[in-house]
Amino acid sequence: MMTSSERSPVVGIPACLVIPDRFGFHQVGDKYVTSVIDGAGALPLLIPALGERIDPDDLLAGLDGLLITGSPSNVAPHHYGGASARPESPSDPARDATTLPLIRRALARAVPLLAICRGLQELNVALGGSLHQEVHELPGRLDHRSDKTVPPDERYAPVHPVSLTAGGALQALLGGAETIMVNSLHGQAIDRLAPGLAIEALAPDGTIEAVSVTDAPGFALAVQWHPEWRVLDNPISRRLFAAFGAACRAHAGARARHERHGALASRA
Repeated sequence: MMTSSERSPVVGIPACLVIPDRFGFHQVGDKYVTSVIDGAGALPLLIPALGERIDPDDLLAGLDGLLITGSPSNVAPHHYGGASARPESPSDPARDATTLPLIRRALARAVPLLAICRGLQELNVALGGSLHQEVHELPGRLDHRSDKTVPPDERYAPVHPVSLTAGGALQALLGGAETIMVNSLHGQAIDRLAPGLAIEALAPDGTIEAVSVTDAPGFALAVQWHPEWRVLDNPISRRLFAAFGAACRAHAGARARHERHGALASRA
């Protein structure tokens, strides 16, 4: 029989609340679920977007990692004091209400955190930063959006380089690489960097492409691109998810030891 320390680590994945008609659906893209299984070697647990109806600490007590995904929706500007969003900007207030407090508590509890695209933006907002709502409209910036008319393999193909911060956590994780090629499927990006975050990568136009949490007691990294796409086909993505998985397994082991210690103490 498999012991608690041998079980796969459990990684929570917050869902989006999608309401196409009168009925809502809590939804997570299959590519994120698959990347947790194949890339991190973990068991994915989907978290419904229930906002204040979920106690973050109760939830995190049973998790060994947290993956904050990308999404078609954007973080509501009122969370960072931004100008009102344009009418056509998709929003998901239920997701905002779920992920922002969950991110803060995950960091406080040293639960390993990997955030992708919208997830990077949520991390920045959760810690007090702000966002550019239309990066492509800023002078000198690239258009980081993807062409939604082409097949997925073309949408998720690498399109521009990013420069890794010398001596940074991401560069160390990627074996000392100075530059890597990444895909680009976002319209928003970090504006004011939150206190406690360190820049780990920049696009040629200065857009922040990766950050880490400087004082985090555990793994806490976020990227603006999409490493979850065909995770095993990309060496950079494999390394990123493998490191996340290793941190989750370490957390699972520590949690199992704590549970055993508690069980023994209760019998004494």
